[in-house]
Amino acid sequence: MNPTLPLLLGISTAVIGTLPPGLLNMTAAKVSMRDGRNRALWFAFGASVIVFFQTLLAVLFARFIDRRADISAVLQEIGFVIFSLLTIYFLWVAKKPKTNKKKEEVKMRSKTSRFFMGMLLSSLNLFPVPYYVFVSVTLGSYDYFIFDSYFIYTFSFGTAIAAFLVFFGYISFFKGKQNNASFLSKNINHIIGSITGIVALITLFKIVFR
Repeated sequence: MNPTLPLLLGISTAVIGTLPPGLLNMTAAKVSMRDGRNRALWFAFGASVIVFFQTLLAVLFARFIDRRADISAVLQEIGFVIFSLLTIYFLWVAKKPKTNKKKEEVKMRSKTSRFFMGMLLSSLNLFPVPYYVFVSVTLGSYDYFIFDSYFIYTFSFGTAIAAFLVFFGYISFFKGKQNNASFLSKNINHIIGSITGIVALITLFKIVFR
């Protein structure tokens, strides 16, 4: 089998799963506009590190989780609670970005805080786990995925690379759209809250009708 296959599969599946607008993508754009590109890249790097471990965990337990419907149900319930709380936070608790430049400069001093912020938000996003479970099991059923150490780690590394590139794309796109920056900066919390709300409703639908 081609040794680059797991890397290519990891990159392609991660692009599909990460490219649609989501919590991490929009937060990366928000950090870019408020704190600058370098801080946003640190955020993206932190989020990508967690993507690697989430993928690794998902693949290692893919067959076990796939065969146990009760575990899948628990993951859905946990995800529903987390995204419901995030929706409440972004829509009703989070404050609008302040325009005071002095306060913004204080926030921009720490790069490591953005790195750990990326790790934290990515850790709260549990949906990559069932996604990569499904992907690995499906690919394995067609003999495109082998559950050995090299394949698993290379595949996970590929997903992390792709996730970072997608985040970088969002950071670059919104950073270049200066005309839309003001509108997005004022409404970013509502946009993120709406996204997490939709995800929570979809999850609730799956829980009720499973």
